[in-house]
Amino acid sequence: GAGRGGACGGMIRPQLSKEKIEGCHICTSVTPGEPQVLLGKDKAFTYDFVFDLDTWQEQIYSTCVNKLIEGCFEGYNATVLAYGQTGAGKTYTMGTGFDMATSEEEQGIIPRAIAHLFAGIAERKRRAQEQGLAGPEFKVSAQFLELYNEEILDLFDCTRDPDARHRRSNIKIHEDANGGIYTTGVTSRLIHSQEELIQCLKQGALSRTTASTQMNVQSSRSHAIFTIHLCQMRVCAQPDLVNEVSGLPEGTAPANEYETLTAKFHFVDLAGSERLKRTGATGERAKEGISINCGLLALGNVISALGDQSKKVVHVPYRDSKLTRLLQDSLGGNSQTIMIACVSPSDRDFMETLNTLKYANRARNIKNKVVVNQDKTSQQISALRAEIARLQMELMEYKAGKRVIGEDGAEGYSDLFRENAMLQKENSALRLRVKAMQEAIDAINNRVTQLMSQEANLLLAKAGDGNEAIGALIQNYIREIEELRTKLLESEAMNESLRRSLSRASARSPYSLGASSAAPAFGGSPAGSMEDATEVIRRAKQDLERLKKKEVRQRRKRLGPPMVLVAQEEEERDESGCEEEEGREDEDEDSGSEESLVDSDSDPEEKEVNFQADLADLTCEIEIKQKLIDELENSQRRLQTLKHQYEEKLILLQNKIRDTQLERDRVLQNLSTMECYTEEKANKIKADYEKRLREMNRDLQKLQAAQKEHARLLKNQSRYERELKKLQAEVAEMKKAKVALMKQMREEQQRRRLVETKRNREIAQLKKEQRRQEFQIRALESQKRQQEMVLRRKTQEVSALRRLAKPMSERAAGRAGLKPAMLDSGAEVSASTTSSEAESGARSVSSIVRQWNRKINHFLGDHPAPTAHSTRPARKKFQKKGASQSFSKAARLKWQSLERRIIDIVMQRMTIVNLEADMERLIKKREELFLLQEALRRKRERLQAESPEEEKGLQELAEEIEVLAANIDYINDSITDCQATIVQLEETKEELDSTDTSVVISSCSLAEARLLLDNFLKASIDKGLQVAQKEAQIRLLEGRLRQTDMAGSSQNHLLLDALREKAEAHPELQALIYNVQQENGYASTDEEISEFSEGSFSQSFTMKGSTSHDDFKFKGEPKLSAQMKAVSAECLGPPLDISTKNITKSLASLVEIKEDGVGFSIRDPYHRDKVSRTVSLPTRGSTFPRQSRGTETSPLTRRKSYDRGQPIRSTDVGFTPPSSPPTRPRNDRNVFSRLTSNQSQGSALDKSDDSDSSLSEVLRGTISPVGGAKGARTAPLQCVSMAEGHTKPILCLDATDELLFTGSKDRSCKMWNLVTGQEIAALKGHPNNVVSIKHCSHSGLVFSVSTSYIKVWDIRDSAKCIRTLTSSGQVISGDACAATSTRAITSAQGEHQINQIALSPSGTMLYAASGNAVRIWELSRFQPIGKLTGHIGPVMCLTVTQTASQHDLVVTGSKDHYVKMFELGDCVTGTIGPTHNFEPPHYDGIECLSIQGDILFSGSRDNGIKKWDLDQQELIQQIPNAHKDWVCALAFVPGRPMLLSACRAGVIKVWNVDNFTPIGEIKGHDSPINAICTNAKHIFTASSDCRVKLWNYVPGLTPCLPRRVLAIKGRATTLP
Repeated sequence: GAGRGGACGGMIRPQLSKEKIEGCHICTSVTPGEPQVLLGKDKAFTYDFVFDLDTWQEQIYSTCVNKLIEGCFEGYNATVLAYGQTGAGKTYTMGTGFDMATSEEEQGIIPRAIAHLFAGIAERKRRAQEQGLAGPEFKVSAQFLELYNEEILDLFDCTRDPDARHRRSNIKIHEDANGGIYTTGVTSRLIHSQEELIQCLKQGALSRTTASTQMNVQSSRSHAIFTIHLCQMRVCAQPDLVNEVSGLPEGTAPANEYETLTAKFHFVDLAGSERLKRTGATGERAKEGISINCGLLALGNVISALGDQSKKVVHVPYRDSKLTRLLQDSLGGNSQTIMIACVSPSDRDFMETLNTLKYANRARNIKNKVVVNQDKTSQQISALRAEIARLQMELMEYKAGKRVIGEDGAEGYSDLFRENAMLQKENSALRLRVKAMQEAIDAINNRVTQLMSQEANLLLAKAGDGNEAIGALIQNYIREIEELRTKLLESEAMNESLRRSLSRASARSPYSLGASSAAPAFGGSPAGSMEDATEVIRRAKQDLERLKKKEVRQRRKRLGPPMVLVAQEEEERDESGCEEEEGREDEDEDSGSEESLVDSDSDPEEKEVNFQADLADLTCEIEIKQKLIDELENSQRRLQTLKHQYEEKLILLQNKIRDTQLERDRVLQNLSTMECYTEEKANKIKADYEKRLREMNRDLQKLQAAQKEHARLLKNQSRYERELKKLQAEVAEMKKAKVALMKQMREEQQRRRLVETKRNREIAQLKKEQRRQEFQIRALESQKRQQEMVLRRKTQEVSALRRLAKPMSERAAGRAGLKPAMLDSGAEVSASTTSSEAESGARSVSSIVRQWNRKINHFLGDHPAPTAHSTRPARKKFQKKGASQSFSKAARLKWQSLERRIIDIVMQRMTIVNLEADMERLIKKREELFLLQEALRRKRERLQAESPEEEKGLQELAEEIEVLAANIDYINDSITDCQATIVQLEETKEELDSTDTSVVISSCSLAEARLLLDNFLKASIDKGLQVAQKEAQIRLLEGRLRQTDMAGSSQNHLLLDALREKAEAHPELQALIYNVQQENGYASTDEEISEFSEGSFSQSFTMKGSTSHDDFKFKGEPKLSAQMKAVSAECLGPPLDISTKNITKSLASLVEIKEDGVGFSIRDPYHRDKVSRTVSLPTRGSTFPRQSRGTETSPLTRRKSYDRGQPIRSTDVGFTPPSSPPTRPRNDRNVFSRLTSNQSQGSALDKSDDSDSSLSEVLRGTISPVGGAKGARTAPLQCVSMAEGHTKPILCLDATDELLFTGSKDRSCKMWNLVTGQEIAALKGHPNNVVSIKHCSHSGLVFSVSTSYIKVWDIRDSAKCIRTLTSSGQVISGDACAATSTRAITSAQGEHQINQIALSPSGTMLYAASGNAVRIWELSRFQPIGKLTGHIGPVMCLTVTQTASQHDLVVTGSKDHYVKMFELGDCVTGTIGPTHNFEPPHYDGIECLSIQGDILFSGSRDNGIKKWDLDQQELIQQIPNAHKDWVCALAFVPGRPMLLSACRAGVIKVWNVDNFTPIGEIKGHDSPINAICTNAKHIFTASSDCRVKLWNYVPGLTPCLPRRVLAIKGRATTLP
């Protein structure tokens, strides 16, 4: 029963088949014969019980729970808690999972406990019946609660609406007077049978909230508490009472008394602790997971508080969660609690297993206090019964005389009893001794017999007539003689003792016997009492004598009054009776007293104490002597009274005798005178009188004896009087000594008072000094405050000046002068922040402010604040002084230790997080390799079955499998290392926790605590300031970007002017300029028509309500199309330098290209040429063709039949946001020229850039989470995080489940880790914009496209370029573009711009769209093997899928408005034509394609999307104005039949794939979206705002859309 009340068990579930398939290793093991779990290699945890993988449910039950049920029958509460991560087998162990049939041996704890309970009830009833007693009565009731999202729900409540689980429940938790917990508003069911209880359990268990997560298909989403209340009324066990006491007549049986016992048994099935990143929970599931973890955290805190070994924790946070409140009894209360920690053995759950085992380890330390739950009456009865038993025992002891009551009324054991015990002990010891002596005597007798017989035999032998028979006879006689002699001695000894006792008895006189018996009549024997008194007085006399002697001796030696104390001490010592040591002690005391005299001046306190002790001793002695004297006087008085009494009695008796004699004489006279005298009568009377006379004589003798005694006492009296006088004289002496001592004490006190007054004067002086210092400190503090105010005012002035200076820096006039200053300050700021981060000590805020002000002053150059400068040195000096005063050394050390602790914790957590991420990555990799291995094994088996003779193929497969196995082994080793490191870190963490911060904090004084708080405040301000500095740096960089943009726009103007001048000589150029002016127009503001790059800042106006930082651009700014930039690159070549030098000069003066903040102007003509070329950036089609393709039929004429006859709008209409999607205005000639002008090179038109940034700093990127936006969402998409790091628009991206790849206009690609949210590597060195990037999951290679090159990167070891493929089909080993540091404009002869690449699903082929064709590369050999041709315009986009026959199906979209399909056979070589042409074409170039199953979607620059059937090869539906701008990207929501489309206006739309209806739209970015891709979890969008956003699909949201679009085959109408 009432033991520790808590136990802890660990249960390791077997591995799941899924885990085995995925190659998970077992990371736990159990030490044989020990309740110990080993995690990893050597981390051991010890519990009360441990159950390994192969343990059956029966064993768990019998070991842990069996005795708890038995305890319930005795009235003890019990609790079983199952705890562990999700999917660790808690519900299975507890046995509440009734959704699937379980066999008898797989039954959990609860069903077994129910069976045990009812079996126990039946057994107890049967036993009572057999014994003929009244059977116990049992009442069983049950409750089943669920704790879901911190709300208590009743699972037995039939009226409850299952969907209303989010409403507040009306169940309340209360605490009774004894601290027990109970709930109100809960259904309690009365149970009569096992089946009924099981049925209730089933019903409740099936009402529980479960749901599927990635880790567990049937995951409990709530904590469940199943409680059984057992109430039993049974006959009390009667103790054997003594009949007399119970007062019952013998033979009548006592009446039965009943007791009521109650017990409650909680079965707690906790929901699993879970990590959201592992369960993949979102929405409602995630909310549940958070609530579950909150409850478990509270439970963990309670367990930590209760199991705290140091007992420092006083408060136990039961009220933090309803779970801990409900289990308050079970945790550290009145309950026997078993906690079963369920863990998974697989290494992929290593962290969860480690945490669970640590949690359980803390729970082991909890000690519960368990008591029987009886009703009040039963408790009282049992208490009374115990009391009766105790009293009976005591009574027996009194009767036996063992206990007695003393004179003072105190109880105690009698002396007789003690003496008896001692005598008994002695008796037994003597018995033993007698026995031993008897044995010794026997042995000696034997020895004597032997010796004497030997002697006799020798004599006979000498005589010569020796005989054996005679020898034996002699020996027997001797033995007999010895025995008789022994007996004789014994008898004599006994006889002697008897004789002695007899003589003693006879010596006793009859008088003495009589006297002794008569004495008590006189109030006790006076002789005895007298002897006692004389004895006492004699002792007292001796003591006094000794005291006197000593006093005389001391007086001789005495130097001062303290000697009395020594003498007194000496008396005390002597009284103990050690006479021999007297002399030595005296010497010791003398020397001691001399020393004390010497020290007395130096140590007044000690002296005072000695005096007090002296005084006390003297008083005590005097009291004792006084008492003795009183006692003697009393006894004298008593003697006097006795004397008087005896004398009176004697006189009385003598009178009586006289009277009797007179009477006798009278009677005799009478007799003689009587006449009738008879002899007989006379005899009678005589006899009578004689008898009376004898009696009187006897009395007389007694009185005479008393008289003798009395005379003796009188003699003694004189002696007493003498002693009394002596004692009185001694007391008088002592009193004199006391007076002397007190006088001395008074003198000493006087001396002390003088010393004290002197000291007080000194203290007053010191206090005065302190007050003066405090006043000085206050004065200095006020001075400091004034200085700070001045400093603050100056800081504000400086910041105001800075704000004034900021717009100045953006003005064109001051731009050149201020630029370097800005740069410097930025660099300095960054330097200061890094240095401040490196410093471990927290700096004061003022120092940061000073530093910042220095930066500002430096930045403003000629505007220093003189007052601030003048106050600074004074402030600094004062601060140092203040610091030295306020910072105590201890507080500073505490702060340093806390700071170190914080840094340690942060570093440790970071390390553990990184290790976990590594481990997860390795586990995922292992799963992939395992699946691959399985696939290869199946392939090998298939091959063996089909063609066993093909040995070569089989051998290759076997080798591949071996390689994979080796890889898996390597990964497993790495995982084990990770685990070992984590365990090691956890252990050091525990060590660090043992030197806990709470120790430091709790040991702080108030002043130190204030100081620490101040430091924490300063540190947090410090960190905040660092963040602010970083943000300021970012703003600074943004400002620089704007300036660069403004510079770019002014350069555009100049170029246009230069081109106009040049156009006079080139009619072709003039026509082109006219085209551009027609399309864009100087005054036109219709942004819809612009042909500009998606990344250019001028384009950002197309977005309605744009809030980007480029709003300062004016709308009338002319825009240059890509062709013009290309032409400018050609036409403004060297000839221009000779003919129009002034233009180039003006160009060169304005075109100052900033590279890393270093402006350089261009002097010689060659470099001028370079500048003019680099100003305009390449586009998809950057060179103008030598001849026009006017002879070919334009697609426009082919398209006429589909045109619905829309009127061509005038281009200079003012732009207003249209209410419905506008039809796209176009210029016929422009479309044609765009088609025909870009034959030689594919177009990267919308992926061009306006300025070069090859050397611009590529920042290290991060993926940061984004808070949920307020307001209603209009699409089922939610932005969860954002990747930032590129400095220019991002044009392309690709993603796996762990990695993200992005390509940008900043001529670099970045590789991101999606798990840690960090940029891993940057792939640099591209000649121009990166327009396409692809990752091959089979080979681990990354392909990036820039101009006419495809770079192949190996990212497995270190990101390095291993091959460069060109558009013409050449393969260059290594990086062919590494030498180009500046942006390349034109491609080499015979090369074309590559616009997009795609990989085949098997990862063996690469398709690259270059020019009008698609080149096919075989990746195993890096060889070009063929070409797909048929388009008459550049191929802008392509996508690849696999047909049912495992052939590649390539779909391409071109600038010629057509979509074509190519089906490739087994052997792909040479030039391949299209298998099908999709008709009707779009009205403009195709921008993106996407395939799902047999459905193809194509998005175009005509703002429309078309849906095609690949099987039937026909158009299913089309939505002409799906977006308000070019449709730039298409993708599918992972795992759902939904299409995502994104446009140049930054809008993302979601469509239903099946019926092509819109589901919702969201403004994804404020800039154009260039690409979309997806992985298993997220959707990624790349935009010209230099960011990639990560989106989650959130189901269950169907917003009301502003309009409904009806899509019909071949046409679409927009309904209001």
